[in-house]
Order: sequence, then structure tokens, then C-alpha cells
Amino acid sequence: MKTTWKDIPVVPTSQEFLDIVLSRTQRRLPTQIRAGFKISRIRAFYTRKVKYTAETFTERLSATLEAFPRLQDIHPFHRDLLNTLYDADHFRIALGQLSTAKSLIEAVARDYVRLLKYGQSLFQCKQLKRAALGRMATICKRLKDPLVYLEQVRQHLGRLPSIDPNTRTLLICGYPNVGKSSFLKNISRADVDIQPYAFTTKSLFVGHFDYKMLRFQAIDTPGILDHPLEEMNTIEMQSITAIAHLRSAILYFMDLSEQCGYSVSAQIDLFHSIRPLFANKLVFVVVNKIDVMRPEDLDAETQEKLQGMLKSGEVELLQLSCTTTEGLMNVRNAACDRLLAVRNAEKLKAGTNSSGEVTGRLGDLLRRIHVAQPMGGATREVFIPEAAMNKMKYDKSDPNRPKLERDIEEENGGAGVYNINLHKNYILDDPEWKDDRVPEVFDGKNVYDFIDPDIEAKLAALEEEEEKLEAEGYYDSEEDLEDAEEAETRYKAELIREKRQLIRNEAKMRKSLKNRAVIPRTAKAKKLSQMESHLDSLGYDTTSLAARARSQSRGRSVLRGRSEATDGDAMDIDTPKSASERAKSRGRSQSTNRRDDGVTNEAARTKAERLAKLSQKKMNRMARQGEADRHTTGALTKHLVTGKRGMGKTNRR
Repeated sequence: MKTTWKDIPVVPTSQEFLDIVLSRTQRRLPTQIRAGFKISRIRAFYTRKVKYTAETFTERLSATLEAFPRLQDIHPFHRDLLNTLYDADHFRIALGQLSTAKSLIEAVARDYVRLLKYGQSLFQCKQLKRAALGRMATICKRLKDPLVYLEQVRQHLGRLPSIDPNTRTLLICGYPNVGKSSFLKNISRADVDIQPYAFTTKSLFVGHFDYKMLRFQAIDTPGILDHPLEEMNTIEMQSITAIAHLRSAILYFMDLSEQCGYSVSAQIDLFHSIRPLFANKLVFVVVNKIDVMRPEDLDAETQEKLQGMLKSGEVELLQLSCTTTEGLMNVRNAACDRLLAVRNAEKLKAGTNSSGEVTGRLGDLLRRIHVAQPMGGATREVFIPEAAMNKMKYDKSDPNRPKLERDIEEENGGAGVYNINLHKNYILDDPEWKDDRVPEVFDGKNVYDFIDPDIEAKLAALEEEEEKLEAEGYYDSEEDLEDAEEAETRYKAELIREKRQLIRNEAKMRKSLKNRAVIPRTAKAKKLSQMESHLDSLGYDTTSLAARARSQSRGRSVLRGRSEATDGDAMDIDTPKSASERAKSRGRSQSTNRRDDGVTNEAARTKAERLAKLSQKKMNRMARQGEADRHTTGALTKHLVTGKRGMGKTNRR
């Protein structure tokens, strides 16, 4: 089972836990109760509050307990790793405190629900509810330290690599700074920190690679020093845990150049010290940094000690250099091949019992296989047809070679031009049948048997006759004429709808100008040309209307010119006019000039205009209403804008 720890949810602090539960109770349950309600309704209201709060506490605590792994259910490697990193006893105590708190909250809820059944008033029921929630909150606050500890464990577990204890594994171990991390980085995709000092690797690192279409995992362990197990620290104990519990091939790295800071004899002593942990595992002694020192360059005594590590025959010596990558892949491939062979042998061994009888998965597989034998004990010799024996190898330069489809394609224009005939190799009684159409069968009958041989000529004659009748109007009827009139009516109705929609859009645009910059009146006025085009579209004659509009636009100057033309012979003497004529002749230019009214001189008028423009400049830039625009604001709702907010808090539960 591949164990991942990243799915464990966040463990809140005691205060966050309390806020989550109480706010959920407030949101999900009704909050209004009155003293005038029946006492049964009041009891049910507060009973529901207490029960729901207890259920929420229990649910959250149960989710936290179930999210963390049970030590007895996980792999021994993960169990010992957890014990090494966090102290399994402390971990059990923290989870036990959460379980105890859950039981206490359930007991508090049961007790106060029993008391609420006999509540006599709203005040009494409310006080019982407050007491119940208060005791639950006190129990939750006592979980402050266990919750903080479990959150730290969760965060650290999420950072641990995902290690599968049962897959194909290469485990790299040895003294610090002997090249373990460099080897892992070269053979896998793991991003491992490599530094020239000891104990760079402080935890387990996992890298994955593919070999022979199979996925392998390589684990880099922290360095181990040669001292008793009781004196090892947490970093070293992670390596010991991995070596002891993972089913893997052990690669024990050594540095014969002693650049790691430890002598060769000390590295050999460490190997013998941890050798009991290598029981029933493949072990390889990997000599690193052979570009600096090779086993042949050692003195005789050290060579003898090195050979003593390999005496049992179960340990194999491999050599490499992570700096020059010499022998790097050979070491990886040799370890993987040996590991695959051992795992396959174990599977086959698991399929036989003590008496040699095949059982298990191998037995199931063999029972499915059946080898057929000839009846009567006859033997069947191998036979190869003579044509296959005499067939010559294809040679492109041979003029008598058999023609391939590619040769025919090149002769007939090449790819894209030549189209292969898939029917030419059909074996039929009559070779002329090869290119016949495949018959179409419908209801068990060949469709071709029911086709008239003169069908095409008859069809052409029928189409010609139909065209002649259509040209003479044989198919025209009153309904078609009515359809034409109806289509014309629909077309006109559509034009009317479009025109109406345009008028609506113009009206909307005019209304939307209310809160924008002021448009001059000259831009709002309709032009005569627009009116003429509109009336023309409706089918009205606009000649007289246009002449009248133009005559009125000329004003008094035109009328005066006409009178002078008629009375050209009269003397230039002003004739008295009546009051009505004088009123008619008085033009708009004689009206009061509002710009000059109340202004003493030209300088004052210029200053007033400049101030008016400055005051309106900001409004025009923002395209908003000015103080001269007529606009009445909506009446504000009284209860939203009046009154004074009293003292008190706003976080109610």
C-alpha cells in the first residue's frame, strides 16, 4: 500500500475550533424565541441548540481522528519512521485526548438535554443552554496543546516523500559525504541538495527512474556514524528504519580516497556493524570516487579487509565515479537486474509448497495453459512449403524481380496520382466480374434487378416536360398571388416595426443625456432635410411645405424687400404704422440682452463670464449635473438615515 500524507486536513487551533462550531450553530439553526411561546416549543428550541453543537463538535473531532493514520494499520516502516520523528507515545496521547474530549462533550450534551426536558421558563432553558455550551467550550480549550502538536505533525508528514514499501527499491546508505546524493541525482529525476560537507542530507529523499519498462524508486538516506543504536540521533535513525523495514537492494557506498573525512577501516567497521539489518536482502558494496582511488591502489591489509566484506558470496563489489560518471549506469543496471531476478524467484518460490507441488498464482496460471497434442501418438514433423524454400530475396537491381505495388505506383505517376485497384486479385469464375459494383440488397432482394434499363432517358423526358409546364404558368394559382400580396404586407409591416424601434432608441438616447454634459439646443433641433426625407419615405409631397418653411425663415428682410419692389416710385417718406404693424415688425433682435443686464461695464461682464465658465468646467469634464440643471433627488428612506446607534457589541451568537 502506497501511503501519502498530503490528504490530511488542516487541524485548527482550539480557538478556531470553537469559532467554527459556534458560528455554524448560529448559522444553521433558528435564533428567534419569545417568552410567549409554549414551554414545549422553548424546550425544543434550546434542546436542538445543545444537540446540534455537540454533534458538530463530535463530527469535527472524529474527522481529525480518522484523518491521521492508526499505527497498527500502517506498514512497519511508516510506523517506525513516525516513532523516530514524532515519538509514537506522544502521538497516541494527543489522539487519545481528542477521543476523550469527544466522549466528554457527548456526555455533557446528554446530561443537559435531560435537564432541558424539565425547564420551567424561557430564562431557565436559556441558562441551561449557556451552561452546556460553556462546558463544551471549556473542554475544547483544554485541547490547545494536542491540537497544536497534531498540526505540526500534519505539516511535517505532508513534507515527507511518498515511499512505497513494496515496490522495486534501491536503498543508498553509508557514511556522510561519500557520494550518495550525487548518485541519486545522476540516475533519477530527484532534486537533491549536494554540498561538500557532511550531513547535507537530513531526511529521506526519493527519486524514480525507468529500467526495462519498469518503474524503480531509489531512496537516499542520511549518513550513518559507527556508534551504538542508543546514541544515534533522529537523522541517523531514519536511515536505520529504512534499512530495517524496506524490501530493497542495499547499495553501501564507500569512499576509498577518504575525502569524506572517514578512514576506510571505519567504513568497513560500520558495514559490519549494521550488517544484521541486511538479512534477506541484496547487498552491493559500491566504491565511489574511483577517479581518485581504486581498490587496486590500496595496501594489502586494507584490500584483505575489503575482500572480507565479500567472503560470504552474497555481497557484490561495484565501482563508479559520480564526478566523471564512469561506471554509473553499469552499477544501476547491475543492481536492477539482480533485484528483478530475486523478486521473480521469490514469486515462483511462493507458488510451490514443501513437497514441490505447484500452488498459488503460478499454479493458477499453469492450470489455464493447455498444450494440444496429436491424437493416436502420431508425431508431426516441421514442414516448410517448397515455394517458401525457393523464394528468392528481393533485389531492386534484379531485372527479373517480381513487381511490387510501389514499382507500379512509380510507373503510373507516383503517390497522389496512382490509385491502387483493390479488386485486381479477386479470384472469380469470370475475370470481367472484378470491377462490377457490389450489389445493394434491400429486404433480401438485389435492388439492381428492379431498375428499368431506360430509366435515365425517361427521367430526362419527364424533367423536360415539367420545365415546359412551369414556363407556361400551368402551376400558377390564385393562392400564389395571395401569397405574394401577403409577403408584400409582411415586408411593409417589418419596415414599420423597424422604424418604430428606431424612434424608441432615439427617445432612450435623449433620456440618457439627463446625467451627461449639456448639449446645445442647436444640436437638438431637427433639420428640414431630415423632415423632408422622413415625409418622402411615408409617401407625402413636401414641395409646398419646404417652400413655406424657407419663406418663414427669411424674416423681415424679405418682406421689406418686397414692399420696396412694389412701391419703387413712391417718395422716401416714412408713413405712419398702426400699433399692430409696429408689433409685428419688431424683431427678436430688439429683445432684452441678458448678458448686459445688471452689468456696470465691460470689465465686470468679462469677469462674470470667466467665473461662470470656471465653475462649470469641472462639471463638464466629469459629464455630471451642474447646479443649474433641473433635477430632483429621490426621497431617502427615513428609517435608514435617522436615529442614533446605541452602545453595545455586534458579535452575537
